[in-house]
Amino acid sequence: MSEQKNPERPDEPDGRDDAVPAQRDDAGEAIATRRGMFGADNGGDTSGYGGLVRTVRLPGATQRPYGGPRGEGGYGEFDEIADELEGALDEQGLVPENVLEKTVVDRDELTFHIERSRLPAVARILRDDPALRFELCTGVSGVHFPGDKGRELHAVYHLRSITHNRLIRLEVSAPDADPHVPSLVDVYPTNDWHERETYDFFGIVFDGHPALTRIMMPDDWQGFPQRKDYPLGGIPVEYKGAQIPAPDQRRSYS
Repeated sequence: MSEQKNPERPDEPDGRDDAVPAQRDDAGEAIATRRGMFGADNGGDTSGYGGLVRTVRLPGATQRPYGGPRGEGGYGEFDEIADELEGALDEQGLVPENVLEKTVVDRDELTFHIERSRLPAVARILRDDPALRFELCTGVSGVHFPGDKGRELHAVYHLRSITHNRLIRLEVSAPDADPHVPSLVDVYPTNDWHERETYDFFGIVFDGHPALTRIMMPDDWQGFPQRKDYPLGGIPVEYKGAQIPAPDQRRSYS
């Protein structure tokens, strides 16, 4: 099928191929099969996508060369960052293979998966090494993968180098049974509230945080609302005397 052009903008294709994110291939690690839009299995999916079935797949480790942030092949900017980080770890007496669980380049983005006990040391190196200088951490995000056995909870840090105009991510994982990750507040003080929010919603305990308390939910709230196994409906809502059922108790249209 030939590609049709937009007559008003002949340099762009008249289609939707460039309007969706790039798709991952079958490489990587399949951790679960998800059914429906939100994974509801008790008739509570009212999205109309109850028949949707897809594989939840995490990208695997990337082989060298890593290339760069604009998809260029061969030795590139991502390789330079990895080389500098591995060299700095060596200088600190740390074995890179014991610190970096894997390095992933996915959709032109670089992520270092770090052994969780080594997270503060890696963050400090990335901040202070002159060849790296990732001075800014824009926060930490939590992710819950119930099917990723033994590492169900993930914490993802977004680091930016203002000096070198570069952007990377760090990712650490912890099991549901031991949801502890070292705090980075000493390295990046602005992570204070971000770690509290991630604790509040995902239950990741950031060891060493100066005041790890809930930030959105009441102090006595039970559970962590953004975990995948949290009840979809939450609590009933009362409005002017009328009881509104929780979403997973309403009529299903799927």
